[in-house]
Amino acid sequence: MIRNSKVIQCRESRNLVVNSGLAHIADQLSSSPNQNPMSHMAIGTGTNTPSPNDTSLQNEVARVSLSSRTDSGANITYVAEFGPGAGTGAITEAGIFNASTGGTMLARVVFSAVNKGSNDTLRIEWTITFQAA
Repeated sequence: MIRNSKVIQCRESRNLVVNSGLAHIADQLSSSPNQNPMSHMAIGTGTNTPSPNDTSLQNEVARVSLSSRTDSGANITYVAEFGPGAGTGAITEAGIFNASTGGTMLARVVFSAVNKGSNDTLRIEWTITFQAA
């Protein structure tokens, strides 16, 4: 979280790549992908434990375009910034999507509340790591 141009909070959480996200990954690996690539991140106030069958956030409050996407070896890092006025309140969940509304969800995470004030910027750097079991 950024307040008055200073980082005031930094956290790390584990996420769940949901079933629709797994299908999306398979689609993107095909010779003729049918789905748009991941392009947006959303935040919300839901607290339900992520489930493989999730297709949306429990209670979405804001969605923004990704600021960047970086591929590095077996990692893909998505970055989004929710600026002042975007998604204020006790934020407890986030997800990655391939559309500005609706769309396919890649992954979802639930975390303890981040209290985002109306003048705060919430920056999320989300890394998906592919590794053999």
